[in-house]
Amino acid sequence: MSIVTVQLGQCGNQIGFEVFDALFSDSHCPQGLCSKRENEAYQASCKERFFSEEENGVPIARAVLVDMEPKVINQTLSKAAHSGRWKYGQHSCFCQKQGSGNNWAYGYSVHGPRHKESIMDLIQKEVEKCDSLSGFFIIMSMAGGTGSGLGAFVTQNLEDQYSNSLKMNQIIWPYGTGEVIVQNYNSILTLSRLYRSSDALLVHENDAVHKICAKLMNIKQISFRDINQVLAHQLGSVFQPTYSGEGSWHYRRNPLGIDWQIRPPLSGLPALSKMSTNKEFHFNTSIANLVILRGKDVHNADLGAFKDPALYTSWLEPVHAFNVWKTQRAFSKYEKSAALVSNSQFLVKPLDVIVGKAWNMFASKAYIHQYTKYGIEEEDFLESFTLLEQVIASYCNL
Repeated sequence: MSIVTVQLGQCGNQIGFEVFDALFSDSHCPQGLCSKRENEAYQASCKERFFSEEENGVPIARAVLVDMEPKVINQTLSKAAHSGRWKYGQHSCFCQKQGSGNNWAYGYSVHGPRHKESIMDLIQKEVEKCDSLSGFFIIMSMAGGTGSGLGAFVTQNLEDQYSNSLKMNQIIWPYGTGEVIVQNYNSILTLSRLYRSSDALLVHENDAVHKICAKLMNIKQISFRDINQVLAHQLGSVFQPTYSGEGSWHYRRNPLGIDWQIRPPLSGLPALSKMSTNKEFHFNTSIANLVILRGKDVHNADLGAFKDPALYTSWLEPVHAFNVWKTQRAFSKYEKSAALVSNSQFLVKPLDVIVGKAWNMFASKAYIHQYTKYGIEEEDFLESFTLLEQVIASYCNL
């Protein structure tokens, strides 16, 4: 089952390169803990998932690169080619000479419709190279212009054109201190559109990854490449193959195959009350947790704490909310490692902060004209606020 990756904007393309490089490096890293047969199966599964036919002995990433400026795409293509280990397809890129100026509306309403046919044609050609398509992995920022605006537009079109294939978006949450004055507007417009068209959102907060670089890795001068390599490591630890079942030698597990469609029952839910909406959270309530264990002693790991019903919403039994994937094949030279993918209340506070900041700007009509002149009306903002406030309320009441 193959995954087609779509890299959008400066952020998406820079992260995308690091992800493919981490995947390739890991799959070709010799592992003493595993047999030759197991290593070969792991490598073959990774290649089928993320790389297509070889060109002159060099695997080609199953990816489409999109940006409205050529600089980052040219740099990304060059880095991959110079590695000599893998590369991007010769005709898998789309770029123009004018960016979106951090304006979500320009990316969504101008670049999107104008270049829809060319971008979707590139994606279609990549899909046709897959013997079996698992779905799409879309890497984008949440706060800029091209990555977020065009990214939301492309995701919407993927949903229209490939409704039966899963769409997973990896989005970068902006620094709380602010990179772009209108980043909160861009963020709420991005999230509200993706909520309607994407099947799953994998969120990474810049502030959290920055802390990892500073406190855990002790990096003094933290660069975007440092941050992107941490992101790539985390994504690789989730996306690399794991066994299809206990005792199996077949690497089939695919994160795009997670059941992301968990819904509360239509009846039997406790009525929402002042008590439920104002309760103090002593822990992070989850809808679903997936733990992925790799390397030595994975079968001896004690995961009992993850099965505690108190961790999960009352309408789900832990047996339905918790899953674990394992492989003795280590990841990225680590003897043993664990990754957690969680659908939980963790983002309630940051989402509430972004919605609040965007609302304060909107109430004073700040910068709204930059959006209305490209077809995004005040009603679009109000719809986004309403939807995201509903999301916040739903997660608060887990």
